[in-house]
Formats: sequence, C-alpha cells, structure tokens
Amino acid sequence: MGTEGAPVLDVLGQPQTVPVDLRTLSGTATLGLPPRPESVRRARDFTRATLLGWRLPEQFDSVALVVSELVTNALRHGLARRFPLPAPPVPAVELELMRCSGRLVCAVQDPSVTAPRTPAGPLDEPDDTAESGRGLHLVDSFSDGWGWRPLTGDRGKVVWAVFRTNG
Repeated sequence: MGTEGAPVLDVLGQPQTVPVDLRTLSGTATLGLPPRPESVRRARDFTRATLLGWRLPEQFDSVALVVSELVTNALRHGLARRFPLPAPPVPAVELELMRCSGRLVCAVQDPSVTAPRTPAGPLDEPDDTAESGRGLHLVDSFSDGWGWRPLTGDRGKVVWAVFRTNG
C-alpha cells in the first residue's frame, strides 16, 4: 500500500484515455494483490479505508462494486494463463485509486495483454441465465465511464473506471 507516484499514471495520463485532468491529482493509493480469492475482499477493505481518508464515504458502494469486479476479472482472466502455481513472488495484480478534481479513478493492472470482454462480446447484452459474465456490465452501469489500455513492452494492461465526485 502506498501513496507515492503511481505506475499507471503515465499510461492513464493521455487525454483520450481517461476523462480526468491528472494535473489536478490530489491523492493516489496503491495496493499490490496476490493471486488469491481473498484479494478481492482486501481490495474492498483498502478502497473503504482510502475513501474514508479522502472524505468520500458516499462513493463507497459504487466504487467497491466496481473494484470487486475489476479485481475479480484480473485474477480470473488476467492471470489464468500467465502464472502456474505456485504464485509469483511479486504482486500479480495492482489496484490504484486516484483522486483528481471532481473525479475518482480506479485502475487495476494485470499481466495479460488480452482485452477485457464479456462472454458474448465487448459490450453485448449479458446472458440473463448465465452464472457469470456480467462484471463489465456492472462496471459500465455503476461508473461514469471505463476503459482499458495495454501497457508498453507487453507488460500487461490496465483496466480503469472513473467516477464523478463532489470535490
């Protein structure tokens, strides 16, 4: 966990990528996550603590749902073919929260270069009878926008979601 300069800021800092002005950045918090199911809960707890520290508790429900979905997808799909057991020695997934003027960005980095998609396609309607595959639809519904970008050098990707805030 940290509040230092964030590794994904350079990637997200391009105007066409995320609808925020990173020159107004007022806080970042980063958490490395191991490839274990309890990492999703840890990400939610980290999000709650960070939002409370930033005095944004009213944002928690929507942001926590999106964080849960993005981290779950990163663990399930972003690591599936990259790391056989045992787990890698460094965090395989990284969650970063960034607060800018009027915006909050959640970014999840994983080692896969595969684009995020639903089982039916990038943003096709979800199958109401399926037991999974609704994650990106929830991200789309609960955030004010989302997207993804490959990292340079075949180092994986970042999937982000942005939320409007009152401050």
